[in-house]
This record gives sequence, C-alpha cells and structure tokens, in this order.
Amino acid sequence: MSIYLISVIIYLVVMALMGVYFGRKSIETSTDFMAAGRSLPIFVVMGTLLATFVGSGTIIGGASFIYQYGPWAAIFNLSGGIVGIIVLYFIAEKVRVGEAYTVPEIIEKRFGGKARLISSIFILLAYVGITAYQFTGGAYVLQITTGLSIETSAIIIAALVIFLTVSGGLFSVAYTDALSALLIVFGLLLGLPFVLNNVGGFEGLALSLPEQAKQWNGGLSFLQLLGFFLPLFLLILGDQNMYQRFAAAKDANTAKRSTIGFFVGSVLVIGLTIIFATAAIVMFPDIKPDTAVLNMAINGLPLGIGLVVLCAAVAFIITTATSYLLSASGNIVYDIYKHYSKKEIPDKKLLSVNRYVVVILGVLAYILGMYFPSVLAIQMYSYTMYGAAITPAILATILWKRATTAGILSSMVIGGVSTILWEVILDRPFELNSVLFALPMSVLALVVVSLLTQPRTVEVENSIVLTK
Repeated sequence: MSIYLISVIIYLVVMALMGVYFGRKSIETSTDFMAAGRSLPIFVVMGTLLATFVGSGTIIGGASFIYQYGPWAAIFNLSGGIVGIIVLYFIAEKVRVGEAYTVPEIIEKRFGGKARLISSIFILLAYVGITAYQFTGGAYVLQITTGLSIETSAIIIAALVIFLTVSGGLFSVAYTDALSALLIVFGLLLGLPFVLNNVGGFEGLALSLPEQAKQWNGGLSFLQLLGFFLPLFLLILGDQNMYQRFAAAKDANTAKRSTIGFFVGSVLVIGLTIIFATAAIVMFPDIKPDTAVLNMAINGLPLGIGLVVLCAAVAFIITTATSYLLSASGNIVYDIYKHYSKKEIPDKKLLSVNRYVVVILGVLAYILGMYFPSVLAIQMYSYTMYGAAITPAILATILWKRATTAGILSSMVIGGVSTILWEVILDRPFELNSVLFALPMSVLALVVVSLLTQPRTVEVENSIVLTK
C-alpha cells in the first residue's frame, strides 16, 4: 500500500471522526443540523466559504481547463468567482438578518409558495449535479493512488460524504471545511517553490508552454470564454451554500466581514492552482487534464509536501460535496416536506427525515456522475442550471423592487428548461456552453414579464424589507 494512499486514508478517518464528534456534541435540533445553531465564528465562516467554493470545481475541473487552454484563458474563466465574491460582500449582512434556511425560503417571502416550490426543484437539479462531480473528482484521487476503477472509487467517496453529512450536519461540514481550507493554502504555498524550480521559474515556464497555451484566449473564441466565465460567476452570486453560511454566522457583522477573508483566500488558491496546472502542461504532457494538480502532488513535489497537497485536495472535494448534499436535502425537507405538510412536524422527526434525504440524494448524485464524461462537463451543466434558473431570481428578490411573481416564475422556468434543452437535447450546438443561451432567456423573461405585470401589495412591502 503506497504512502499516498495511507495518508489519504488517515486524513479521511480524521474527517469522519470529526463528523462523529460534532454529531454527538452539537446536533440536537434541525437548526443545529442545517445552520450550525447560527453560532459560527468569523474564521470558521471564512474557511467554510472558501472550502465550499474551491472544491473539485477548482482542483479538478478548473485544473482541467487550465491544462487544456493555458493560464491566461484560465484567469478569465476562474475570475468569475472572484467578481461574484465582491458582490456578496454587499449582500451578506442582509442574508444573516433574514435567518432563512434556504434560498427558496427567501424568495417565498416576496413571491409566495409557487416560487418557493419551483426554485427548490431547479436547485435540486443543480446541486445533485455539483455533488456528483465531487464524487468523480474524489474518485480520480483514489484511482491514482490505488489503481481502483473510477466507479468503485466514486462509491467509496460517496459513502464517506454521505456519512459525514448525516452525522454532523453543518457543524461537521463547517469545521472540517475550515481545517481543509487551512491545509490547502499551506500545502500549495509550500509546494510553489518546488514547482517553479522544476520548470525553470516563471521565465522557463513561459518559454516551455505550447503556443496555444500562451494565447490570451487559449484558442477559444470570446463567446466560448464567456461561456466558461458566466456559470461560475452566476453560481457564487446566488449559491444557496453561501447564503446558508452567512445565516449560520453568529451575527450580521461576522457574515459581512467573512467575505473579505473569503476573497483573499480564493485569489490565493486560484492563483496557485493556475501555476500548478500550468506547470503540469510542461512536466506531464500526456496525462488526463482532470488530474493535472493531482499528478503534480504525486510526481512533481517532494514526498511530504505532495502528501499535504494531495490530502488537502481530497479534503476540499469531500467538504464541498458534503456542503451541496446538505444544502440540497434542506430544499426537500424545508421547502417541500415541511412547507406542504398539513401537520406540525416535531423537530426530532424533521432531523431524522433530513438524514434520510441526504442518503437518497447521495445515491442519485453517484448515478448522475456516471452519466457525464468529465468533471468539467458536469460542472458547466450544474453551474448553468443554477446560474440561469436561480441567480437572477434571488438577486431580483433582494435588490429589485419592481420584480413580480409572474416575472420570477417565468425566469426560473425558462432558465432551467433552456439549460436542459441546450445541454441535453441539442447537445451544446457550436460547442458553446448553455449559459450563453439560458441566461439571456432567463433575464429577458424576468424583466419583460415583471414590467408587463403588477406586483401584489405584499410583494411591495416585503421588497422594501429585503432591499432597504
């Protein structure tokens, strides 16, 4: 058994034990499970925001993009999340004051139960997909270190993610996130001098890159680049996970200030990932693009540092998966099951149902992950599903007083259906990501239908509360 595998196993066991600890010590109510008792301190909020954002989407999907198209195109692509974080700074305080469990709950306060139900459905379609590619990303690590098949490795990762989510809820997720965030930053910084030394520094790296990787657009058209930038930007702007972290902070000021550390950490991790994956183009020209950072950890760094980077990469993948799995279960339990129940549901039963739902969604995510050919492919689908169907609706709910129920419903349905039409039925015409079709359709529906219809009195009153 390799030292890499042993190290990964040890770290995963530590994470599992943390899940058990928080499950026994901290989880007594559904609020504890979904919102960590609304008690998280600033450094934990910063860590869990960073780990949720920088998971398999960066370490695997982002690295795949960098490896295929080069560092300059990657800066444009991955900066979508950075720009989104800046906008979140101005929203975080309002979200914490609202104390909602889910994004559909926020939308319902202005636009009623139908809007809550529709938004819940599209969030589930997106979040199960995001969880699925975390499973696939973690599976790559096990495949590299053990030789197991992707299918078997994905089952192992899925089982661990489900266990962690069921055992400790957001308490477990948030604190393991904070540990993982510290580890990945530490590991990448330690490895940076060795990576640069392997390729002759920045100058040697620039000279050794293939011509396409040196181009500002990586050989992509502007529309194709925009198709990669927008999904990440839109996801983070309306991401239910971000809103739940803000709601779990101990107060509104903590929620707002946490975005500053989140911004700095994201710039650092994304910048280091670009350097690592770019160096992999030169050092490992024939590997699978999804494994660029993982191969660098195993074959391009000294043993001890490589172990830290590898364990941190696995940790980020695991914690991101637990975040999205927990968030999706909240949509079913709070936005559908509890909301439409005719009887008062005891808190203990609600907690139990939440855990059962986590298991079911975890299984569905594994099945979906086997359908898509790569992490980058499912990443773009999932981000666009959320960005087109949900982000315009949640931003309009918080920021645009003129939005109406009809406009919000039209935006969500048209955005979600357009994504499925472009990705699944039409199979991505012209090799363009669906966001270039789905987002304009969603925004156009929101604006036109809202301007053609009149808001109800309750919508106007709640709009003033949310936007003031």
